[in-house]
Amino acid sequence: MKKADIKKLISQYKEILVKQKKKNADGFRLSEKLKETERRYYHETGRTLKSDLNNLKEN
Repeated sequence: MKKADIKKLISQYKEILVKQKKKNADGFRLSEKLKETERRYYHETGRTLKSDLNNLKEN
């Protein structure tokens, strides 16, 4: 997977988190999308998405 594809996964993950915080969001559907995005990221990179996002925030 290219770096651009990995960046897309990260941006999708962030967008889903924002959508999930809204009142009228379908929580179950969005949580499933989050799990799928996390799984794809883990299978492509071998790292968890949450830990990588925490590392980016620290830097």
